[in-house]
Amino acid sequence: MANVRLERITRKFNNATAVENITFEVPDGQFWVLVGPSGCGKSTILRTIAGLETATSGNLYIGNQLVNDIPPRQRDVAMVFQNYALYPHMTVAENMAFGLRMRNVDSTQIQSRVETVARSLNIEHLLTRKPKQLSGGQQQRVALGRAIAREPKAFLLDEPLSNLDAQLRDDTRAELKQLHHRLGITTIYVTHDQVEAMTLADQIVVLDQGRIQQIGDPQSIYAQPANRMVATFLGSPPMNILKTVYSGSLFHVGNQSFPGFPALEEKLQLKEGQGFDLGIRPEHIKIVQQTTSNGQEGTPHLVVEVKVVEPLGRETLIRAALPDAEMLLNIQAPADWRGYPGDRLYLQLDFNQLFVFDPTTGDTLYPLK
Repeated sequence: MANVRLERITRKFNNATAVENITFEVPDGQFWVLVGPSGCGKSTILRTIAGLETATSGNLYIGNQLVNDIPPRQRDVAMVFQNYALYPHMTVAENMAFGLRMRNVDSTQIQSRVETVARSLNIEHLLTRKPKQLSGGQQQRVALGRAIAREPKAFLLDEPLSNLDAQLRDDTRAELKQLHHRLGITTIYVTHDQVEAMTLADQIVVLDQGRIQQIGDPQSIYAQPANRMVATFLGSPPMNILKTVYSGSLFHVGNQSFPGFPALEEKLQLKEGQGFDLGIRPEHIKIVQQTTSNGQEGTPHLVVEVKVVEPLGRETLIRAALPDAEMLLNIQAPADWRGYPGDRLYLQLDFNQLFVFDPTTGDTLYPLK
């Protein structure tokens, strides 16, 4: 096992830059996840670590060894691909043993290691089968087993669960987490699925357009996003972004307005006519009556029209529009909430959970770390 360190890694293809100035270090034994939208550069980074891509500039270390010019087979990392990459003419045991044979490991040791790894993955009963006789989940376990049997310095996993159905993906994700806890091998995992990132990672690297947007543990990134991209990417359903103008001590959203938030106004020193992006997560929006007996507590901030209602069992997701404004809101309602498209809802925003983003750069202006 070893740490993996990237220093100012840039990879260009002709005139296109896939990743630029990527710097981070994965400590020995930790599980890091690279996450971001399609095309953000996360797979390019993983392939560069594996040696399947060559960095245009920068340095890459595995342990204390500079590996820029070392071929893939000598880097002692194991990669699990999205499509499993199993040899169809080989049995499960032969697939798992292949990497060891290429390294001239003793046959007795190979057999012992394959059997041990197969037991840990609950696939010992499949060792004589060939890949076409296996389900998708079983093939994925074989691919993982082949990587584990090598006892590499690091695991590199490129969207390994994306081909599985929803239930199997959840089960395999839990198994991956247990497996890492048991083996403690340095792992770098690529996904576009923010649920996988949040549930698996010790640390998350959020990428967009080839650049690092933020690095941190899952809860810190969720609670303190560095910018609008991170805030809207992590979270399901995503954070709502409201185009807002501050005027006359009021927040104006479309043709509606509500009183400002003193702590926010003081912190940002808001100026008359200043525009910004107001962010709030669906779970921090409350549906209220138009008026209540205790007055201010029930006073709505926004009025919206229901467009779509999605019952999810434990909760109901509502998609609603602000009249005369091209903005849709995601709202989480209790499971017993009943409503229909066309209904009018009165909403309260939890001012203690507001975010403010610069409308030009997307940087978080409030709250600051």
